[in-house]
Amino acid sequence: MKTARELGLIPQGRLEPGPGNAITDVAGVSVGHRSLRGEGLFTGVTAILPHAGDVFRVKPRAAVEVINGFGKSAGLMQVAEIGTIETPIVLTNTFGVAACTEALVRRAISANPAIGRKASTVNALVCECNDGINDIQALAVTPADAEAALDAARTGPVEQGAVGAGSGMTAFGFKAGIGTASRRMRVGKRDFTLGTLVLANFGAAGDLVLPDGRRPDPRVPAGPERGSVIVVMATDLPLADRQLQRVARRAGAGLARLGAFWGHGSGDVALCFTTADPVEHEPATAFTTQERLADGHIDIAFRAAADTTQEAVLNALCMAPAMPARNGRIYPCLADWLMENPSP
Repeated sequence: MKTARELGLIPQGRLEPGPGNAITDVAGVSVGHRSLRGEGLFTGVTAILPHAGDVFRVKPRAAVEVINGFGKSAGLMQVAEIGTIETPIVLTNTFGVAACTEALVRRAISANPAIGRKASTVNALVCECNDGINDIQALAVTPADAEAALDAARTGPVEQGAVGAGSGMTAFGFKAGIGTASRRMRVGKRDFTLGTLVLANFGAAGDLVLPDGRRPDPRVPAGPERGSVIVVMATDLPLADRQLQRVARRAGAGLARLGAFWGHGSGDVALCFTTADPVEHEPATAFTTQERLADGHIDIAFRAAADTTQEAVLNALCMAPAMPARNGRIYPCLADWLMENPSP
């Protein structure tokens, strides 16, 4: 399979991608998948680790933007309130949230036995989409699957398409799943990176708009917009939690470029965290000093957020092969459509 960039869908922009064009271009960030296959099963788990250490002890600063809140994720409310994350971020299907939450809690307790007793409880962070190709009522995802995705996390290239949490996802009438992209940012005399990973499961059939203006026809019945998308952004740019939310909000610009309008039954959530200046669980002093970007320079991060969200979704569409759903409907591959309908 080829990425959207390899297929010529991504025009030359103002910002260049990182070396891997992935969220893992941000130093320390790793991604792991666990894919489940079986009779009626096409689902899984994807884990994003902000750094290689104990996330409960060293908490990345973060923010959430709920674009449309038709969703069943865990942990977003505390992130919005406190401005940090304290577990890895796990993505799965809607009915797998409880199992993945248990895995994150148990892993945090194993590393920090005082959690919930002498220390605070831990805020497990799990986001979801409803994978319609999969038999979601099977409740196939277990804590062991979440553990496997966490253990599989690696820096470097990220597998995309119908893998991990993206196994059973569709978007705009095409097969979709996991996609990722990154952009380099020059601020002053310093270089930074913003990377995005999406779990794409949204968009009504026929609504997709490619960067060149074409509207691919998946030849499946158009219906109401009831899907979801989870957008996870990582950066090493030093941003305050207010600024992180503003950057996360620009995921909506990338989604809108693709033709999304965030329908009534769509759960569209963006999360952005920075690896710069994390928060210690037990700070040594009552006051801490953190570096923060001057607001007048933040447009470059806004642009990177919109660009990477758009490209990551297109990668999810291009890297996922055509696949039948449980009802027999075939969800085609966007890359196949592009080969059959070359740009004039």
